[in-house]
Parts: sequence; C-alpha cells; structure tokens
Amino acid sequence: MFEVVIGLEVHTQLNTNTKIFCSCSTSFGDEANTHVCPTCLALPGALPVLNKEAVVKAISFGTAVNAKINRRSVFNRKNYFYPDLPKAYQISQFEVPIVEGGELFIELNGEKKRIGITRAHLEEDAGKNIHEDGRSLVDLNRSGTPLLEIVSEPDMRSSDEAVAYLKKLHSILRFLNISDANMQEGSFRCDANVSIRPKGDPKFYTRVEIKNLNSFKFIQKAIDYEVERQSIAWEDGKYEDEVYQETRLFDTTNFVTRSMRGKEDSAEYRYFPDPDLLPVLVDDEMFERGTNIPELAEQKVARYQAEFGIKEDDAKNLTSSIEMARFFEDLLAAKISPKLCVTWLLVELNGRLKNGVTIETSPINSAKMIELLTRIQDSTISGKAGKDVLDYLMDNPSEKVDDVIEKLGLKQVSDDGAIIAIIDKILSANADKVAEYKAGKEKMFGFFVGQVMKEGKGAFNPAKVNELLKARI
Repeated sequence: MFEVVIGLEVHTQLNTNTKIFCSCSTSFGDEANTHVCPTCLALPGALPVLNKEAVVKAISFGTAVNAKINRRSVFNRKNYFYPDLPKAYQISQFEVPIVEGGELFIELNGEKKRIGITRAHLEEDAGKNIHEDGRSLVDLNRSGTPLLEIVSEPDMRSSDEAVAYLKKLHSILRFLNISDANMQEGSFRCDANVSIRPKGDPKFYTRVEIKNLNSFKFIQKAIDYEVERQSIAWEDGKYEDEVYQETRLFDTTNFVTRSMRGKEDSAEYRYFPDPDLLPVLVDDEMFERGTNIPELAEQKVARYQAEFGIKEDDAKNLTSSIEMARFFEDLLAAKISPKLCVTWLLVELNGRLKNGVTIETSPINSAKMIELLTRIQDSTISGKAGKDVLDYLMDNPSEKVDDVIEKLGLKQVSDDGAIIAIIDKILSANADKVAEYKAGKEKMFGFFVGQVMKEGKGAFNPAKVNELLKARI
C-alpha cells in the first residue's frame, strides 16, 4: 500500500486596478495588446515601479493564514525563457518573500486537518500565447498583472484533501476581496506536486509537477491519474525508469498527464536581486491596512450560529460563497427574520437556480428578494403565495413584487367581516364537529382552519383566521 504526498503551488491574480510594476490596466477580456506600455513590453530604459496595493493585499492574505509578515522583502530576477514575457526573466521573490509560514484548516468527513503554508510571494504574471490557424500569437495584456504565489507544505494525502485545501484557499481570497479567483479566466490556477511512498516510510520520493490546473474537477482527476501511474510503475519495478522529476501537463480530453519537460531546480533559474527595485519596506500605515481584514467564512459561520440561532449546516451553506453571504446579510439588514432568510435563500431561491446559474448570476437580486419577503413578513401574502410570486419573478425579474401580487390576485384578505362570514358558515355546517371540539377534541380546530382557508381560496391571512376562529367558536 502506498501513501500519497501532495504539495500545491497556487498562483492567484490580485485584483488591483493596475499592473504590479506599471500603470497599465489589469482589465480582463479586452482587445489583445491594448494594455501595454514600455515597462511591460521591456523596452530599453523603462523601469519598474512597485504597486503598493499589491503589497497590502499580500499582507492581508498572510494575516488570514496566521503567517509571518516580513516588513522587509526583496524582489529577484528569475531567469528563464518566457515567450510571453518580453524581458526573458520574471520579477519574483525568492530569498525573502512578503509572507512566510502560515496555515489553514480543512474539514473532511467531520475531521479537521491542518495544512501548512510554506510561503506566499509576489511576482508578475506572464502574457498569453495563442495557437491558432498554424501560427502562434501573443497577447501581453496579462503580462505584469500582480500574482501571489502560495506554496503549501507537502501535507495533503489524497486528491480529496487537495481539493478541500484549494476550496478553502479560494474562499479566503474571495472573502478578503484581494482576488476574484476566477478559475475560468485563469486568475486562480494551481501546480500540483505529487509523489508516492510505501505506507509508514518517512522518506520523500521523486515528485512530479502537474502544471496549470484551473478547475477543481481537473485537479482531482490529474492527481488521481498521476498517483495511479506512479503506483503501477512501482509495482511493476519500473519506478526509477518511468517516474523522474519533471513537469507534466494534464490532458483534459483523455484525463491523463503527459510529459512536458524536465523540472528545473532553483539554481537553474539563476536568481539574483533585481537591481532596478529597492527592497520592499512595509511601513506602519501599510501594515495596519493589510492586517485589518474583513470577517472570513469560518467567522461568519460561528456568528450566524451564535447571533441568529442558525444551524451549522445552514450557516456553512450561507457562507459557501462571498456572494451568498452578502445576499443573506442584505436581507438581514432589511429586518427580514433570520428564519425567513434561510428558508427563502437556501431552499426557495437556490432550488430554482438551474443550468449553471449561481447566486451571483441569479435573476433575483437581494433587493427584489427583500421586496418579496417584506410582503410575506407583513402578511400581505402567504408563504405559499410567495412561491408563486417567486416563480413568476424568475422569468420576469424587472417587475415589481406588488404589481405581481396584484396581477396574480394573491393578496391576503385580512378584513374581519369577510372572514367571520365564512367562519360562521363553516361552524353552522359542522355543528357536530363543533360539539366534539367543545367536548375536548382540540384537534378539530385544525379542521375548521383548513375549511375556512379552503373556502377563502388561500386568500385569507392564516393568523387572522386563527384569531377570529378562536373568538367565534
């Protein structure tokens, strides 16, 4: 039996407005090579100037994972041929990173596990190579976008643990609001270092690096394939021939890893301090800004349970994304009862989001949901009628809730006279059951309520029906 050893390197783009060493925009999806300047094109004489906001955001991450923040760090030149990085070297941090050490905790099958973080350092992103119609093009819009590279300890022992770690990391970045961490756009991507060893053997064996994984599904499949490949090689006596230190890519069509190149060691990058950049000195103002971080998902879960009496599973679902948490807190700020918020957000609205639609792209925003829940809370409509209104709004989100209620004829009747007339009619037609109730058969009260609501075609306010029925009976 083998034990799996996994360490992850995550590259996440920081959501600054401009690049890390120049003032070009970091906007995504614009026409190729429109956000470039002499600095990010590496023209002679152009010098880098550090973006202060990238440093503050790196400090925020370090604070969130209980890391040491180095008040003095250094940028280095990492020499390597990059076809999509005009300088032919990358400005990164090597000997002294901005963030050192740290940890986060994952939970799997009810058990918590600590995953150590070695370091997190600032660097610049490369551009993007585009291969089409038999030619290769390069878009340098992304070149120079600030990256935070987060390096874990080799503490994960399965692909499930690796995915749990990445999801936790993704959540931290989003709740800190330092990266959009959009995997489809490449602003959160991962390199996985995978090796195996006989169970109980403390030695680390040859690790293989799988590059540029950008979905949780592919990360899991890539790791599982690589573990199987290495295990088979070991069992067949071919481990030393087939498993060597290299970089591999994951084929997302056939779900296999393929050799890309031999893995470089740090010496091969010929790191040296960048002569154009002074050491980064974090002053008190920057340190205070960076360490003053917002509430993270775990803290929100604890607060929702303590403050609103919400069940743990519901609290975790409400913090499954920053968008969900913001939606929930918008409802609370409008004085909607927590119980109503949980039901209508997690069950009713979430249950209607299909075909890849998320809370972020939902046609019903928090303002519209506040309109609806206010009308349920003030008894203008019943909860049952609210579901009909929500169904209608899913297809017609621009309409006002009050107009939809009117259009669908769902407004509850709270007029005492109309309700009393129906109550008296029901009681007269069921004199025998009235006698049973008065003789002590209290369950009959539910029968009377049901009959009155049925006669009122669901338009009567249930609370008002109960109140008047008790008085009349």
